[in-house]
This record gives sequence, structure tokens and C-alpha cells, in this order.
Amino acid sequence: MKTMDFKVWMKSIDRMSRSQRDKLREQLEGKVGADTVVTLIEQSLNGEPACPYCMSAKLYRWGKVCELQRYRCRQCNRTFNALTNTPLARLRHKDKWLNYEQTMIQGLSLRKSANSCGIAKNTSFKWRHRFLRMPEIQQSNQMSGIVEADETYFLESFKGQRHLPRPSRKRGGKAANCILHGTSAEQIGSVLTPLLNMDVILCTDGMPAYKQIAKHARIVHRPVNISAGQRVINNIYHIQNVNAYDSRLKQWIAKFHGVATRYLGSYLGWHRMIDRLGRNITPTFCSLSALGKTRQFQQLIAT
Repeated sequence: MKTMDFKVWMKSIDRMSRSQRDKLREQLEGKVGADTVVTLIEQSLNGEPACPYCMSAKLYRWGKVCELQRYRCRQCNRTFNALTNTPLARLRHKDKWLNYEQTMIQGLSLRKSANSCGIAKNTSFKWRHRFLRMPEIQQSNQMSGIVEADETYFLESFKGQRHLPRPSRKRGGKAANCILHGTSAEQIGSVLTPLLNMDVILCTDGMPAYKQIAKHARIVHRPVNISAGQRVINNIYHIQNVNAYDSRLKQWIAKFHGVATRYLGSYLGWHRMIDRLGRNITPTFCSLSALGKTRQFQQLIAT
């Protein structure tokens, strides 16, 4: 825009009504938000883009789509951008992504998040599960030192489904599903054993399944006899940390008034990210973790 045209435009602002000014402010803030997200996405390529289809680095620029740089591969002739083959591919309204991530940090419901960002409830649902796809699968793959383990239960929920495999439950009920999807040694061991190094010391309660797991894995086991009032062994071994985590998880997930079992993994990844980062978590960091582009996040979940 030329200088004279810009001055004329600036003077016209004084003649705008309050609603017009508010709309202009929203447009300008949205533009800044979109530019921030686009810059963040482009930087996630680390300056060395590779074709997501054939992994070739022989590329050339091929215009822009939705403000994102598009590339064409010389090897397979296919085009792509920084979001291709990521959970955030083809999502619109980039100017509202950071605001939406902030509502997720606050743990707001779908409806409240939608109202806060000015989007539809169905869009809020789609964004939530797209943003959580990577945090859900980014888990610790190896544990060492003193490891605490305990089981926690959630009611099996078919929330949102039209056809139930059982009679509907109005209120209350008995827990039928847990994070480890069972309480037998075989069920728990299939999940827990691959994570344990040979030098770990496993601290648990007195459930017999853990004893069998430790014996089969040939690791040191320190069971705490909770029923007898024992809380700590030798002032070192206990399960207080994992119990505290279970308590925080239950209090946090209770805000959503029931989570469908099919989406429980996403919510566990969501809470895991928030709980590990605490006050250091930011909307920018959430966006990077949704793209699986942050090494810091991977290091934190591995500890």
C-alpha cells in the first residue's frame, strides 16, 4: 500500500463505529495469529524439507497454498507442504489454532472451547483429537532405576454411540475398564514388561500379578503391604508418586463428565503433556507437539 493511501485508510478509522472497529481488530489479530502459526509450521521443517512420500531431498518450490510454502518432489513428482501427512493436515482457520490450544491447556470442554474461539462444536471436536493424536502415542518406551506401578480404573463408557453392547447405565456402576486394560499378570505384563530395563527396582502394592511379572522379567520387586498399613520400605521404596499422579488424573478427567473409552488414550496423552510441563506449557509448544516436532517433549515423557 502506498503511503498516501495508508494515511487515508488510517483517517477512515476515526469514522468507524465501535462494531466496525471491533471487527477490524479481530481481522488484524487473526492475521497476526495466522502468520505466527505459519511461521511456526515452516520452522518445524528445520530448513531441510524432505518429500513425505519418497523421502527425497531433491525438491523445488511450487507456489503457496493457504499461506504455506508448497514443494514439488523431483523424484516422485508429488507436491506437499509442511503439514502433509501430519495430524494437522487440511485443517482450516490457522489464526485460531493458538487460541484453541490455550483452551486445551485450561482443560475447557468442547463447547466452551468452541465458544471461546468462535468455531462450531463439531470443529472443536475434530481439532481436539487432531491436536492430541501425537501426544497420545508419544510415551516413554524405556524405564530404569526405581519404577512405581499401580492400577487405576475408569468406567467403560460408550458415550456418543447409538448402539450399546449392554443395557444403558443411568447413574453409577462398577468399574469395568482400566488404563492397563485388565488386571491379570498376562494383561499387565504385556504392557509393562517391555518398558522395564533389567536394572529396575519395581515398587508396587501387594497385588499378586506384579510378583509374577517381576519374576518373569527377572527384576527386583519391592511390594508395599498397603493393607497392613505399610507405606514405605527402608525409607526408599513406595508408590506414593504414582498414587499422587492417579489422583491428579482422576480430578482432571472428572471435569469432562465422562470420557468415552474409545477416546481415553487421547485424554491420557493430553493430561500427560500438561502434567509433565506444568506452568511451562504454552500454545506454541502444544502446536509443536501436535506436529511431533519437539525433542523437548519427547525427552520429558521419557523421564
